[in-house]
Amino acid sequence: MMMNDFEQRAHQKGYRFIAGIDEAGRGPLAGPVVAAAVILPPDYENPEINDSKQLSPQKRERLYETIERDALSIGLGVVEAYIIDAVNILRATLMAMKEAVLELAPPVDYLLIDGRNRIAVSIPQETIVRGDCRSISVASASIIAKVSRDRIMEIYHRQFPQYNFLHNKGYGTWEHREAIRKYGCCKIHRRSFNVKGIRAPQMTYPLFS
Repeated sequence: MMMNDFEQRAHQKGYRFIAGIDEAGRGPLAGPVVAAAVILPPDYENPEINDSKQLSPQKRERLYETIERDALSIGLGVVEAYIIDAVNILRATLMAMKEAVLELAPPVDYLLIDGRNRIAVSIPQETIVRGDCRSISVASASIIAKVSRDRIMEIYHRQFPQYNFLHNKGYGTWEHREAIRKYGCCKIHRRSFNVKGIRAPQMTYPLFS
């Protein structure tokens, strides 16, 4: 199977602007969930583009620049931790995906979505399990989402250096969990996530600062 088979089949059905959609950051204890939507040119190929999780940070950064240069359009959606706490991570992820789709110009007419969940938009769409390693558009979106989220966490690292978000990106590493035990949660921690074994001190920062 070729990485652009899903895109080619959609083109054969008459769709012109086909976007791949994926997210980054469903699992971390802190930070936003970020989604990207990417429309690539028809018959676009790049054998290096694959699931962002299978690429080194250096290669992701390089491919980010390539995709940004070659794509017809890129949309980004960011949903912060306090909204994740309010609506749950699945709904927050779908909100971020919808936001990314609505940013696209020209408007997209077919969606290829990583996973099993559809987005609440009136656009024909297809969900693809493990789409980030089966569709070049979805894989491109996974790279854009991952690099964009990493950059956001680097900014948060400057604001909250005690958690070392530069290194852990909000994921539950031993070092990060120890920092929560020592300093408590900051405004970007997901309080709805069950962090077993962590006895954090009183919250240090107001939720909406």
